Amino acid sequence: MTIITTAGLRCLAASALLAITTTATAQNYPVKPIRIITPYGPGGTTDLLSRMLAPKITENWGQQVIVENRPGGNTIIGSEAMVRSAPDGYTLLCILSSHVIVPNLAPTPYDVVKDFAAVATIGSTQLVLVLHPSVPAKNVRELIALAKTQSGQLNYGSGGSGTVTHLAGEYFNMLAGVKLQHIPYKGSAQALTDVIGGQIHMYFSPPIVALPHIKSGRLKPIALTGDKTLGALPGVPLVSQSGVKGFELKLWYGLLAPAATPRPIIDRLNAEVGRILALPDIRDRLLSQGMDPFPSSPDQFGELIKVDYAKYAQIIKNANIQLKQ
Repeated sequence: MTIITTAGLRCLAASALLAITTTATAQNYPVKPIRIITPYGPGGTTDLLSRMLAPKITENWGQQVIVENRPGGNTIIGSEAMVRSAPDGYTLLCILSSHVIVPNLAPTPYDVVKDFAAVATIGSTQLVLVLHPSVPAKNVRELIALAKTQSGQLNYGSGGSGTVTHLAGEYFNMLAGVKLQHIPYKGSAQALTDVIGGQIHMYFSPPIVALPHIKSGRLKPIALTGDKTLGALPGVPLVSQSGVKGFELKLWYGLLAPAATPRPIIDRLNAEVGRILALPDIRDRLLSQGMDPFPSSPDQFGELIKVDYAKYAQIIKNANIQLKQ
C-alpha cells in the first residue's frame, strides 16, 4: 500500500497547478508581440526568412512579429541575447547550420544543445559557388587549376568566421588541394556585395540571396554544394560532379527558443510554421529561390541539431580549422 504524505500531496498539487497554468498560457499565447532575433545583418537569408514568416504569423494570430538583427561575434551575440530572454515564447532565434558549427571552433557562453529548445525547421538548401565575372574560370576544374597556379592569391568571402560559408571554403580547400584565402564579413549580405563589386573573388552563397544577381549577370555561378541540381539554377552542376569527389554540404534554417519554454507553446509555434510552409505562395517562393520547404517536429529538429553538431566537429577536426582570436 502506497502512503502519500502531506508534503507529497502538496507536491502533486503544485505539479497539477503548473500543468494547468502552462496549458492555459499556451492556449492564450500569444498575447503580446513576438520578437525573432537573427544573429546576422539585414539582407541575409535568416533575415529574409524571418521577414517572410513574420507577416503570416501576425495575420493569423493578430500579434505583431518584430524581426531584430543582432549581428557579430560569430552569431554568439544574437544567440546569447535569445538564451537570456524569458522562456515564454515571445523571443525566438532564427538560425542556420552555423549554429552547430561555431561551438566547435570557439568557446560560447551557452551550450548549443542544452540551452536551446528546437521549435521548427523552415527550409533546407545548398550553397552555390559564385565568382565575380572577372575571374577567368568557367567551372570548378578551371578554378582549381587557376588556384594552383596562383596559390594564396584567390580569395573567398564568408558570412563570418565559423559560418557554413566559411566551412564550405575550407572544405573545398581540403578536398580540392588548393589554398583560397578566407575573408570574413559580418553577414552574407556584405560578402555578397563585395564579390559583386569585385573586392573579393568568390563566395559560397545561399541561392536565395544570390539568384537576383546571377540573373542580372553580376555573379557567375559555377557549382552547387549539395547532392542534386536546382531547377532555379538550370545547367549549374554539383561540386562533386566537377572534380571534387565526395564534396557535399547542405544548410538548414530553423527557429529556436530558450530551453525552458513550455512544450505546449513550442508545439503551437511548430504548427504555425508548418501551416505557413504549406501555403502555396510561400512554397513557390522558396522553391523559386533554390530552397526546399522543410517542416519537421521539434523532436526531429532537436535530433538534427545533435547529429550535425557531431558531423561538423569531425569535419573541423579533420581539416584543422581554427578561428583567429
